[in-house]
Amino acid sequence: MLDHLFADPYLAAVYDALYPRSAREDYDFYLSRIITADAVLDVGCGTGTLLHEARLAGHLGRLCGIDPAPGVLNRARTRPDIEWVLGDLQSAGWTAQFDLVVMTGHAFQAIVSDEDLRDFMAAVRHALVPGGCFAFETRNPSVRAWEHWTPENAVIVELPDGSLVQVTTEVVIPFDGQTLTFAHRFYGKHRSLPRVSQSTLRFLQADELSSLLESAGLRIEQRFGGFDGSPLGPSSPEIITFATR
Repeated sequence: MLDHLFADPYLAAVYDALYPRSAREDYDFYLSRIITADAVLDVGCGTGTLLHEARLAGHLGRLCGIDPAPGVLNRARTRPDIEWVLGDLQSAGWTAQFDLVVMTGHAFQAIVSDEDLRDFMAAVRHALVPGGCFAFETRNPSVRAWEHWTPENAVIVELPDGSLVQVTTEVVIPFDGQTLTFAHRFYGKHRSLPRVSQSTLRFLQADELSSLLESAGLRIEQRFGGFDGSPLGPSSPEIITFATR
């Protein structure tokens, strides 16, 4: 089931305001790798801002974004010099077409079941050219980031039209050792509000990710614990992985 945050056109605009470019340190981290790759696929591309920026930075090769949510993808399509695909990677059928497959914004964690994870990894390997790289991140479950996802940590964002939206986050199904479910609640004066968007995320330990990648025929090239390039450790907020076919 698609989260309303990504499927709904109005909430897609709220998403961009909630996660502005100035707060996206993951973009700075991945952009240098994107610029040097001839053909790049952004899986779960959302509103397309990462690929928009890559094109503005001078990338002249193939840039392609795929996302199952029409709300965010419609915003991405404001740039026609990039390929935009509505759907999921497993159904796309690409074979050896991309030097780099990238997945940002913790989108990888939206793949929840073991079967779906195996199918997704197989599709990544299939889409990569030999020697191609899959770059992605997932939150380190040891840090328990969800403990800060509480209504008390509500934020207010301003949209381009000047309207204000209050966003609260809370866990609705606690972490069971693998997954948790949380909800974003949106309040404001717009006719689309109030709204609730519910999401379920999978949290994998580093060794579980390693086994999953190895089973798919992908070899870990580099690992980082943060977007500052720090090494992965027990208290690192992220598990950032570069794996090659």
